[in-house]
Amino acid sequence: MYNYIIGTVTEVTPSKVVIDNHGIGYDINVPNPYSYQEGQEYKIYLYHQITENSQDLFGFQTKDEKDLFLRLINVKGLGPRTAIPMFATGSVNGIIDAIDRENIIYLTKFPKIGDKLARQIILDLKGKLAASDAPTSANNELVEVLTGLGYKMPDIKKVLPNIDCTASIENQIKQALQCMLK
Repeated sequence: MYNYIIGTVTEVTPSKVVIDNHGIGYDINVPNPYSYQEGQEYKIYLYHQITENSQDLFGFQTKDEKDLFLRLINVKGLGPRTAIPMFATGSVNGIIDAIDRENIIYLTKFPKIGDKLARQIILDLKGKLAASDAPTSANNELVEVLTGLGYKMPDIKKVLPNIDCTASIENQIKQALQCMLK
């Protein structure tokens, strides 16, 4: 029903943010509410869940996150409340890579995802998700820095899925260097 909303964050709680859009406050469940700042305007991509007892909005900073979320919630046993925390600590490319490589250890690090559910995710989605081979615009600055430091593009592409694109460029560089050193 809703594709996205543009508005100002008026409240940040441990599990959601309140977005004011033309005088109406929307409660939106987001993966990492503390990545939003009160008083700032954001465009949030939405998923509207309607159940017998409630209506909930789930929000994402990028269209890629929303698209992957929609694929994940179609997996048997994986609902929106279980899928959304995956985006708080995992990147889209990292999750896709874990599914394609059948990395059960990576998937089970997320809350409420055990061995059985991780195997179901892999069974349902392996080979059906396309991880981006080219760096996204959010990664371009990081790629430039890493190539400037002398790293080769194949090595850089290996670590990009493990980098949190919502973090500051300084934190992205730290994460990338830590991954490169492993």
